Formats: sequence, structure tokens, C-alpha cells
Amino acid sequence: MTTEAQRQMGQFFAGTSGWAYPSWKPDFYPAKLAQKKFLGHYATQLNTVEVNFTFRQLVKETTIQNWLNDTPAYFRFGIKAHQVITHIKRLKGTEDFVPRFLATIEPLAAAGKLGPVLFQLPPNLKADAALLKDFLAILPSTVPAAFEFRHASWFADTTWDLLKAHNAALCVAETETMTTPDVATAALVYYRFRRPSYSGEELRSMTERIHGHLASGRDVFAYFKHEETPEGALSAVQLLRSLSAAEGA
Repeated sequence: MTTEAQRQMGQFFAGTSGWAYPSWKPDFYPAKLAQKKFLGHYATQLNTVEVNFTFRQLVKETTIQNWLNDTPAYFRFGIKAHQVITHIKRLKGTEDFVPRFLATIEPLAAAGKLGPVLFQLPPNLKADAALLKDFLAILPSTVPAAFEFRHASWFADTTWDLLKAHNAALCVAETETMTTPDVATAALVYYRFRRPSYSGEELRSMTERIHGHLASGRDVFAYFKHEETPEGALSAVQLLRSLSAAEGA
């Protein structure tokens, strides 16, 4: 019987940044699997993927249709926002381009497969509360947005308060040089685990942190770095299985 606590648990989604890596054979993909079948196989092991090429180009509807056909109903696509928004215009004067970009990923939303849209800011973009406030104001409330700040000046209560006011998630990024504070600012939590590898103890620590968010009713999306080996994908599989086991306990 499902308890009230279980019904209120958030959903957990784990994956990697991209999937089209032949170097993941044979440990993740079968040795003879054709590349056009990679996403379909990926979706049997993981339930989300972070799409990075949307950072450089506007995705075509035919491409999205292929993604929809290759994945089950529960699968989610995290989308990295286009560089025009984050790196060229640097969040300023984006009123025309943001709707154009969002229109390209609308088919994912219509199919119920749109995960968070990640706005990854340049490392040299320092904290500017007015800039962030103005940008958040033009984002539709229906867009599940997450922000990755790569300059430490953003790590402050002012930033957290602005994100909370718009139900926008803080992307908690862990790299070899910087780790974002683990602050929940929205109904979803977004992790980018970017270190080359993680020990068993580190994965157990992740499991505990994520379970805490899920128990609070927040959905959690976690993406591992792809690298040239399948290690990130295998870590994502391990984490997904660990959380599934914990939820079923």
C-alpha cells in the first residue's frame, strides 16, 4: 500500500550530458549497436539526458520528433539554453530571442518530456541582481528553469531570493575547481556532477543529499559529465538504482 509520505516524494531523474558516444561501447552500449539506436538504448538505462548542442544551434522539429519516438513516456530532456541568451547577450536584451528559442523546444513540453532548461552563465559574468531580476521577469512561469552561476560573486542570499521568487532552480555544479552551494530555490533541484570520477563513498553521499530533497517533495535532476569513457553513465545508472531502492524500502 502506498503511504502518504511516498505519494509526496519527488521524482528522481539521472543521466549524462549527451548520449552519442561510441567510446561508451561495450560497457554501456552493446558492441554492435548502431549509433542511431543509441538514444533508445540509453533510455532503457537512464531516464533523462542533458542536451548540450542546443547551446549552439536551434533544434529542428524533425530532430525532436525522433527523440520523442526513441524514448518512453517517463523520459525527460534537459535543455541547455542557447549561447545567444547566456553568452552573447549575457541575459540582456533577450526579449525577442527567448520566445524564439523556447518555441523550438515546445514539442518536448507538449509531449510531457521537457525537463529543466539550463541557463549556464559565463565564468566572467559577475553578480548583477538587477540583470537577473529583469531576465527572470521575461521567462514564462511554465518554463522549468535552472541557472548555473560560474562566478562565485553570485553565491549570496540576494541570488537565492530572486530565484525563489520565480521558482527557478539553482544548478548545483560540482567541478574540480568550484562547487556551488547546495541551496534549494525551486520545486526542482538540478545537479551537474562534473568531476572526472566519483568514489563509492561520494556516490553514497550524493544519494543521501538527493533523498533529502526527494523527501521534501522536490523533483531532482542529476547529470554526470560524459568524458570519453562510460564512467559517468555508469555512475548515473548506479545512482538511479540506489535511489530507486531507497524509495522502495
